[in-house]
Amino acid sequence: MKKALAVTTTAIVVAGAATYALPRTAVADELLTSLTQDTADDTAALTQASAISWGSCPAPPAGVQVDPRQSCGTLKVPLDYRRPRGKQVTIAVSRIPATDQAKKRGVLVVNPGGPGSEGLNWPSVVAQQTSKPVLASYDLIGFDPRGVGQSDPVTCGLTADELLPPTPYPGPDGSIAENVTEARSVARRCAAESGDVMPYITTANTARDMDRIRQSLGQRKISYLGSSYGTYLGAVYATLFARHADRFVLDSAVDPSRVWHDQFATRSEGVADRFPDFAKYAADHPDETGFGSTPPAVKAAYLKLAASLDTRPVAVPGTPTTLNGDLLRYLTSALLGQPDEAFPVLAQTWRAAAGLAAGNASEEDIAWLNQLLPSASASAGVSPGVPADNAIAAAYAVACDDISWPRDVKTYARAVAVDRKAHPLTAGGPATVWPCAFWPSKPIEPVVRITGRGERNIMILQNERDPNTPLETGKGMHKALGNRSALVTVNAGGHLVYGNQGPATCATDAANRFLLSGKLPHKNVHCS
Repeated sequence: MKKALAVTTTAIVVAGAATYALPRTAVADELLTSLTQDTADDTAALTQASAISWGSCPAPPAGVQVDPRQSCGTLKVPLDYRRPRGKQVTIAVSRIPATDQAKKRGVLVVNPGGPGSEGLNWPSVVAQQTSKPVLASYDLIGFDPRGVGQSDPVTCGLTADELLPPTPYPGPDGSIAENVTEARSVARRCAAESGDVMPYITTANTARDMDRIRQSLGQRKISYLGSSYGTYLGAVYATLFARHADRFVLDSAVDPSRVWHDQFATRSEGVADRFPDFAKYAADHPDETGFGSTPPAVKAAYLKLAASLDTRPVAVPGTPTTLNGDLLRYLTSALLGQPDEAFPVLAQTWRAAAGLAAGNASEEDIAWLNQLLPSASASAGVSPGVPADNAIAAAYAVACDDISWPRDVKTYARAVAVDRKAHPLTAGGPATVWPCAFWPSKPIEPVVRITGRGERNIMILQNERDPNTPLETGKGMHKALGNRSALVTVNAGGHLVYGNQGPATCATDAANRFLLSGKLPHKNVHCS
């Protein structure tokens, strides 16, 4: 099943990770393990796995179709697991029951990625992607992670202009001065709007929330299907709660050794790997795209258009949006994250941008941009009643609270300079500074170290030309998990594997077999 653009663009904001880690010591690891185990024991004593009361679901984001079988409920969890009897926060949970309750083998917790993406309605998406035997065998369980959607959402008070594109790009000359100013401002606003809860919006705490969900469902173990950032969440859960992890599928993985800035920076290489697929398509359809008849000509034409829009941004009639080079780069990256079937959509976007830049945009061009831009904003996947900037605010919270970022601005200036030279298609955007460099609080605990300790029960699915989580980061996850995992690579482009057609069918089938049998392939698998 093809993912909607709103889902894909949200994943682009969040699918990443960085090597700037807190110092790790044996004492720190022991403390982290102790905290997790003590919390689990205390949780059981406090709640005795109190059941969720299931009922109707809140209104979904615009355009999201909710399966009529899906029901929702809420669960209270500690804001700070070090103080389990302290302030509680709400976690919204959803369920689609297994179609054969007599033969049900367990629950499959699903997560769409992020961080910052709403997951409450993800069972309705997965129900369309997976097989009938999987639907018969598992209850599909979704949830909005803490700080997201219906789970006590955080906000930074960001404006609509700051949500499209949602992440910063350097100036046309490579300067990050404006990025630094904006990052300082956003960090201050996040603290002012949600500073009392922001430090606790972390991947480790979300994994602990998942274990509370497990307890509330009365399950000894959970299985899991997580995409993009959700792969890191799944790996953290499988590390902290190894004895409660059953069959885990990680789709389009981040590299745990790179959380978070370095993972985000890998998108430059990812776009460079993916771009030739579209350049070939455009060259093979010159009348449709109008950007040249060879892949090098297509690339040159794109770089020229982006540079032109850097110099002379153009207002998009009928919208409050100005189309500049960075917005074109963002839209291109977002659409490169789709399967190849979306190439005509990207071609149409380029034609519309070129027409607007040349001053001869057609009514069709303008109508297309009016349709596309709202769906590409980070607010597109946000539910009614939730702050419009919630997806980005929550992404900042996780990225900045999981791990400390470098504070020296020169670090980012150097990274951008190197990145722009090596990867002109993305113009240094993936490597630039985020508010995390000026975050007012430090991480409340060491970053979770993912290792190969534990049962061999994790499958990783990875496209070879993924612009958001490149092949190297999928391999990085496999390396971190060691013998616990098997890697299934797919000779395809785009972000996300599970449920897509073409070569990805092979990987989806492998994942479904694993979910049903529990047996990983003895060797890594390549789907050609």
